[in-house]
Formats: sequence, structure tokens, C-alpha cells
Amino acid sequence: MRTKKNVFVIIGSASQNSSNRRLVDRIAELTTDQLELTIFEELHKIPPFDPVYAFENTPSEVLAFRDAVEQADAVLFCTPEYIFSIPSRLKNALEWCVATIIFDGKPTGLITASANGELGHKELYLIMETFTPRLSDETNLLIQAIKGKIDRAGTITDAATETAVQQFARAFVALVNAAPYAA
Repeated sequence: MRTKKNVFVIIGSASQNSSNRRLVDRIAELTTDQLELTIFEELHKIPPFDPVYAFENTPSEVLAFRDAVEQADAVLFCTPEYIFSIPSRLKNALEWCVATIIFDGKPTGLITASANGELGHKELYLIMETFTPRLSDETNLLIQAIKGKIDRAGTITDAATETAVQQFARAFVALVNAAPYAA
């Protein structure tokens, strides 16, 4: 019997019913037999980054976030772009991890789904390269004009986007299962 891999999902959106959350729900449907997705819903609870507390007297919320990343078999980011950048909450959480090795070698998928998203996606990719996770071109997806491609119920209404999400999901499962990484 094959054990499901645990994927820690970080959604950059501040909205509860965001397009990004609906995309993650769709990926969960597509990978339900192989992956167990754990969605982190507490970006707003991570205090502002302060390097003084990076390793001593580190806030408990930061320690819990780092531990969840470290214990996961893989990490999936799904985020909008806010003002040509990644959302500040997401950047803040990542800043707390910069002096760690918790992403090193970890299979990681990146999705940016936004109105445009191009600059935010490039920024997220660049930040993640700094952490040296296992990334692949096939698990790096930019979906532009997302609001017109997914409805409120979470159905992807654009055929090309649905195909891209399915391809991403297959590639992500392959990356997670092929990784010689052990959490």
C-alpha cells in the first residue's frame, strides 16, 4: 500500500474564497489518491519579520510555520500578485525562513494566479531559488486573468487552464514521488 505524501500548501491570498484557494481545491481533487494537502491558513498570524528573533526568542507562530514546512514531504505555493509583487504576508513568512535550510531539496510547486501575475511570479521564483528547493519547469505555473477562468464554485471554465492545471498536478505528483528527499 502506497502512503500519501504530505504537501504543505501556502496560499498567498488574504481572501477566504480566493481564486487561488479554489485552484488548490482543484489540485487536491486531481491528486487525492497520492497527496494529502494541508493548507496553511494563518499567514496573518505570523508577526513582522525581525532578524533579532530569527533564532532566539523566535515567535511560536514562526516556529510552527517552519516546523510544518520542514516536516512536509513537499510544499505548494499558490498566490495572487499584489501591486506587481507577491503579497506582503507571504513575503514576511518567507523572510522568517531565509536563514534556515527547511526548503533545501524539498519538492516545491509554484502557482501564481492573478490578473497579470507575471512580475509576482518571477519574484516568487527568484525568492524560492534562494532557498534551493527542488523546482521544475512543469511545476511552475502562471495563470493570468484567473477571475475569468474559474467560477465561484471552483470549476475551471477555461479549457486551456484546466489542461494546464491537470498537467501541473501530474508533474507535481511526479516531482514529489521522484524526490530523493525524506522529511
